[in-house]
Amino acid sequence: MRRDVFQAIADPTRRAIIVLIALQAMTPNAIADNFNITRQAVSKHLRILTECELVKQEQQGREIYYSLEIEKMKEIDKWLNQFREIWEDRFNQLDKVLSTIKNQKK
Repeated sequence: MRRDVFQAIADPTRRAIIVLIALQAMTPNAIADNFNITRQAVSKHLRILTECELVKQEQQGREIYYSLEIEKMKEIDKWLNQFREIWEDRFNQLDKVLSTIKNQKK
């Protein structure tokens, strides 16, 4: 079953995991050390993030390291950017209206 990327990042623990591994790849045990949850719970979160292609696994010896999949994050940012542009336009319009009102009061 393919999961929705936005459902995956809706969970605060998964967002925190993304933040953790954004700078460096980490093992599940190293990730779990940062949370007050079981190693199995961290593994479940990592599985969901992997299924959504937000993180990737790399085997190094006996350890598996998880790192952020930058291209997938760029896709999310691109999708969100369309809304960012709409809101920036609306805020700019509001600034113009407020400036006009302020100038009329002078």
